[in-house]
Amino acid sequence: MNPTPPRWCVLIPCLNEEAAIRDVVESVLALNVPVIVVDDGSDDRTPQIVDALPVTLLRHPQRRGKGEALRHGFREALRQGFDAVVTMDGDGQHLAGDVPRIVAAAQRYPGHIVIGARLLDREQQPKGRRRANAVADWGISWGCGVPVADTQSGQRWYPRAALELVDLPAENFVFEAAILIAACREKGLGVVSVPIASRYHGEFRLSHFSPVRDVVRITAYTIGRIASYGDIVASYRRSHEAPPTVIDDDGLLAVEAGEPARLIR
Repeated sequence: MNPTPPRWCVLIPCLNEEAAIRDVVESVLALNVPVIVVDDGSDDRTPQIVDALPVTLLRHPQRRGKGEALRHGFREALRQGFDAVVTMDGDGQHLAGDVPRIVAAAQRYPGHIVIGARLLDREQQPKGRRRANAVADWGISWGCGVPVADTQSGQRWYPRAALELVDLPAENFVFEAAILIAACREKGLGVVSVPIASRYHGEFRLSHFSPVRDVVRITAYTIGRIASYGDIVASYRRSHEAPPTVIDDDGLLAVEAGEPARLIR
């Protein structure tokens, strides 16, 4: 007997996304899945635009950071009885068209977080962001004890075991790193990725992520977690001796010489 497929929704945290949020939400609704939007204290028309759409809208009266927006959304998803959540940013950098591949990977790999890894069109990514992400990937993979591709991508499948980590004491962009690390080290979850495109064209508003400030915060948190778990050398070896697992059933990613990714077709 085949197990019942998990009941899932899409969660979109957003802040001042009036230029893109309607198209983002409507593209997800076209997939015929429930949507939860968390508005983190926008002072533009974002909440009014979302409120006119058939979604669950949660609002913060003032900005609390991305971590608290995700935390609020996770709690609502659990309250509504969902088994998993796909997260997407509200600025249009993540496409609803990538969601089915992420969900398919999750069905193939139960007990895993699935990351939409920005491995395609990398030239679109600013060099500073690319360097910052590489540092974060190196450190957070060590914290997880497993290799992870694109630890900074906000398009992810979180199964219920990860959602239950909602009360982790981490804020802002550190929360996403904290979830990855605790899910691997405390819940025994794995991490796999599917390739998506890097999208940094001029139509996107400036990122809320600071390559200096937020990488410093994430690095400090990760070092603390690595030290707290112990087994430092062994966890480093587990996370860096093998490449991340990247699922590319559609052949979207042509691996370049030396590319640290293992494709499963």
